[in-house]
Amino acid sequence: MSNESTDQGRRGFLGTATATAVGLAAIPGLSLVALARSPDLAVDNRSRWGLLIDTSKCLTECTACTTACASENGLVSHGRPATDAQWLRKVQLKDKATGRTLSLPVGCQHCEKPPCVDVCPTGASFRRADGIVLVDKHICIGCRYCMMACPYKARSFVHEETHNQKANAPRGKGTVEACTLCVPRLDAGRLPACVEACQQEGHQAMIFGDLQDPNSAIAKRLAAVPTHQLREALNLNTGVRYQGV
Repeated sequence: MSNESTDQGRRGFLGTATATAVGLAAIPGLSLVALARSPDLAVDNRSRWGLLIDTSKCLTECTACTTACASENGLVSHGRPATDAQWLRKVQLKDKATGRTLSLPVGCQHCEKPPCVDVCPTGASFRRADGIVLVDKHICIGCRYCMMACPYKARSFVHEETHNQKANAPRGKGTVEACTLCVPRLDAGRLPACVEACQQEGHQAMIFGDLQDPNSAIAKRLAAVPTHQLREALNLNTGVRYQGV
């Protein structure tokens, strides 16, 4: 497949999703909790979108973020946890010395140097100019090299036939998928579904924004408090950071 065909496929895939999100945003009564970015801005490298999760505010028993993710993207359980698609999952950590426990939402970390992109033989795994790592379903051949390369176990393989798909999240049997930071919502000026759900629960455990904008809430928090990346020794410069780990 030529580079030109690949680029056209990506534009078509993302264009369809974005158009759908814009239509949803126009539905009367649908609340836009906060603007992530202006929908009339083109995607470029002047922004890098990221997520900060404050583990002190993330309750172990709360699954609002994972539930919202599944609902937003049409992920349905088939009763087989080992193979069910899961773009965002809660991971429980325990300090054996103190007994302290933490609950972490974990999904794609949107690395600056994503291993999944490095090993993809077709270019289906790619990183947008604004830092969001995506999979182009048009050219994914389901080899699953990216799943083996991902150090966060953040990707899922679609084993089942998909029905009643969400137009904003096209899926297909035999392809790989992962968290997209709800890119159609972002391109329409909305927050990711997980962040919106966390806000609505009143927990405020998630901050989403532009890591490169010093005036953004996320950049200000990162500058003020110690935060960590998962598996920092890999030097992947992830777009998702954790406070209190």
